[in-house]
Amino acid sequence: MNPRYEYRALLACDIAGSAGRGEQRLQEIRRVLRSALFDALSTADLDPRNFLYVDTGDGCQLVAPAALPKAGLLFPLLPELNARIRKHNRNTSADTRLRVRAAVHAGEIRLDPDGTVSGAPFEALARLLDSAPLRHATRAGTRGTPVAAILSHHFYEETVGHGYEGLDADAFTPADVRVKEYAAKAWLWYPGSPVGPQVGSGRESGFSEQPVRPEPGTAEQLVRATGNSTVFAAHRGDQYIRHNDRG
Repeated sequence: MNPRYEYRALLACDIAGSAGRGEQRLQEIRRVLRSALFDALSTADLDPRNFLYVDTGDGCQLVAPAALPKAGLLFPLLPELNARIRKHNRNTSADTRLRVRAAVHAGEIRLDPDGTVSGAPFEALARLLDSAPLRHATRAGTRGTPVAAILSHHFYEETVGHGYEGLDADAFTPADVRVKEYAAKAWLWYPGSPVGPQVGSGRESGFSEQPVRPEPGTAEQLVRATGNSTVFAAHRGDQYIRHNDRG
């Protein structure tokens, strides 16, 4: 059998500052992120069961069903996710508060007969998630922002550029991304922009602003899928995905 190619929209999330919290607290914030994301999907009239969710240890990846319009991964999903993380941060102790980086991209990926998934979209998404502009955005404001997102230029052009409802171009800020050999234009979204909830005093988030420190680059990616559905790995290792009839 020959490999086949599928076009998919992808969303990746990473919990900023997750290291050093201890296993119990790490498990708690992972649970909070998953719950907040699934609640946000439901509120945005998107069925979480139609998405592939993969826990990456300090974050997650979502792979949208093939039929989903890409704009659905932006509005109202991002504002809804931000509102839930902000609410959690108001009602918990400092060691279980979250700041979340998110990256959004789409592209055609290769599915080999043995279930291995590969292609440039995986690398681009990982680089966006690891980029300095996005790291700076999560530290915006007095104590940081609950959710900051970065869109590839391709994704921006096919969603915000088309003028879909709720996607105000003024809500997105251009950014130059340079991570290792990857260099591209991208677009930042963050709370306080017209598409998202307005930033309050910031006192509930419990994070102080810190200078950005370079972190090690993303490891080589190898991903596997079983069935039609796909996901990329932002860390080493294979991932095995259940069949998604809608993919």
